[in-house]
Amino acid sequence: MSGGASAEAPRAHLGSLDKSKRRANRSVQEAREKLTDKSGHKPGFEYELLMMFVKNELSAAVTTPLLAIIVAIGAMFWAPAQALLLWLCAIFLAKGILVALCRQFANAPRDDATTPVWRAKITAAEFLYGVTWASAAFISPETQGEAAHTFIFASLLVVISMRMLFASTVMPIVYAGTLPMTIAIVISFALLDNPFYWALAAMAVGVHIYFIWLMDGFNSTVMAMLEYRAEKDALIAELEQSKSISDDARLCAEEANLAKSRFLATMSHELRTPLNAILGFSEIMHAEILGAHANPTYKEYANDIHQSGQHLLNLINEVLDISRIEAGRYELNEAPIALADVVEDCQRLMRLRAENKALKIVEAFDENLPQLWADERAIRQICLNLLSNAIKFTPSGGTITLTIGRTLHGGQYLSVKDTGPGIPDEEIPRVLRSFGQGSLAHETAEGGTGLGLPISKGLTELHDGVFELKSKLRYGAEVIITLPRSRVMKVLPRLAEPSDKRQTAPQVPWREAEDKRAS
Repeated sequence: MSGGASAEAPRAHLGSLDKSKRRANRSVQEAREKLTDKSGHKPGFEYELLMMFVKNELSAAVTTPLLAIIVAIGAMFWAPAQALLLWLCAIFLAKGILVALCRQFANAPRDDATTPVWRAKITAAEFLYGVTWASAAFISPETQGEAAHTFIFASLLVVISMRMLFASTVMPIVYAGTLPMTIAIVISFALLDNPFYWALAAMAVGVHIYFIWLMDGFNSTVMAMLEYRAEKDALIAELEQSKSISDDARLCAEEANLAKSRFLATMSHELRTPLNAILGFSEIMHAEILGAHANPTYKEYANDIHQSGQHLLNLINEVLDISRIEAGRYELNEAPIALADVVEDCQRLMRLRAENKALKIVEAFDENLPQLWADERAIRQICLNLLSNAIKFTPSGGTITLTIGRTLHGGQYLSVKDTGPGIPDEEIPRVLRSFGQGSLAHETAEGGTGLGLPISKGLTELHDGVFELKSKLRYGAEVIITLPRSRVMKVLPRLAEPSDKRQTAPQVPWREAEDKRAS
């Protein structure tokens, strides 16, 4: 029972990591869609901007109708009561339509809300509402004095300012709701044969333009605020994504550490004991588990000791491999393997390193390849070494091509081709020797120990294969691993049982057997 529980725990941890990674990827994608768009617009902000207007409108659903009542009461001194009552009914009807649309949009799920359609509906309702207010300019007869027209002028300017303030986040709604009132003021005053009213009409146009300029600046401020908020959301989402990737990498590192521990168990006690002490105590000192250092420099020294010990341990592992290969003591644990599956797993393990350098890995695998009789760990080590070498020396934005196929003689081959700077012809023999490094490794300071290619070559030859390195300066390098036909497994025919006499007879085509039976 305890073994089953321990097996379920990593599986559940992997499931939680996958869920968090998918959630982080989705958050990053949504945040980036808000910030960038090919058309130059930001469609992710359109919903927020329209929702701001809707909330403003719903919060002031009663304020503007009350203002209309006040205006109607003030206009009773010179306008007919019947006309004012009809005008109020039109105001309430248009306001009710606008508020109803706003409530429907606010209650609709965001995923189901089509923002352009809702914006068009609300803009049309706002236009109707603006037209009803604009009709107030024609209620007062032309025979009334300056007081009536000035009252209407002031009232409409107040409404225009209010509507612009409410709809400042969506400029089309600003235009739809305020232009009818300004146009009504200009038309009604222009028809009056009085320079005073003409001046008021010009003033209305100037005030409207000034308000538009103010609202455009306010709209830009709101847009900048939304961009900052989206950038913050993107940063948080990317942090979550990085954390999920880090957790996944930590889990892979723990699994790799377990495999390393099992391998180290086969090494001599004289090598493992001092290295374990160096690594363990330096890690404890660096983490300050037993207490903080009096001098912070000691913590850096402990970290340097730990990194040096780790590097030494990796070097010992590679030295042991190459020494066992050269001494002929490397034993192959052969079993049926699928070359494509092994290469795919290796490519998946190295994908993170490739993505960190913006490298593209292209796969070109032949289908229905038969299995190979080989050591899976050795083939995996070959592929990992070649992929690591290609990623190390390929500049950012390059391409690595993995190819698996059949040879002309019935074998199978693996090709790893990169678009790096390549290797000069005179340096190829050097890089294939143990601890051999080319000039590029010294220039880039990523040379490593120089054992990756020799180990891969030795493991290939243990499988009776051929290791071939092709390179051209400034055109990249290609490593081809060819496994012989003897390593390719074939499906054996079914063995005939003693009781089955039909299987002991030689097999002939079906039509030939029918002809013999007829004769």
